[in-house]
Amino acid sequence: MNEPRPVDDASAEPSTLARALALLAILAAGTCGGLVGHSVTDLQCAEGCPMLAGSMGLVGAVLAAAGVAVVAVLALRAMAEWETTERQRTARDRHPVD
Repeated sequence: MNEPRPVDDASAEPSTLARALALLAILAAGTCGGLVGHSVTDLQCAEGCPMLAGSMGLVGAVLAAAGVAVVAVLALRAMAEWETTERQRTARDRHPVD
């Protein structure tokens, strides 16, 4: 009778290095967005309003981090899909169906 073949336990999730680099990019973008938001607001305010500059820095940080997070998630998903497609193509080449 036919015995079941062992299942390949390869995961479709991105590598730890790719996820760490994505996190680093998100943190860097948040920092840069916060600095830009704070600086622009601080330059526009004539009487030195630290509360407004701080809140705009926070808004800039959140918006920049969210934007980069969306791009990072899409890139990680594309990498996972590409690896899965390559794995499927290799399996089809090894076991052709006529």
